[in-house]
Amino acid sequence: MAVKAQGDVPDGMQRVYRRFERWRSSHRGRLPIPGGLWASAAVVAREHGVFQTAKVLRLEYAKLKRMVESAPRSARPAARPATFLELMPSQAMALSECLIELEGPRARSVSSGRAPRRRTWPH
Repeated sequence: MAVKAQGDVPDGMQRVYRRFERWRSSHRGRLPIPGGLWASAAVVAREHGVFQTAKVLRLEYAKLKRMVESAPRSARPAARPATFLELMPSQAMALSECLIELEGPRARSVSSGRAPRRRTWPH
């Protein structure tokens, strides 16, 4: 199969793509892909999606999907919650008043609309 053009492989996938190409060029016949390469493909698939990763790396979709589902998640430290949020109005909204309400510690419910005539929030 022809080598893909550099633009066909997403940036975050290029290193793993080159590893697969080196392994394929050094092995003839139908040998099983080493577990380390499958693990690398599973990590990339979490970021880029199983379908796109399987297509670009020329892997069996169902097996890659199983690898992604069974592999442990990377131990990334949790992102710190924001302590400040600045909302910049568009120029069209700059002259009018508006009210934005965020409910709950994670602001899962957001509503916006026209502000009441008098301010109700503390100064």
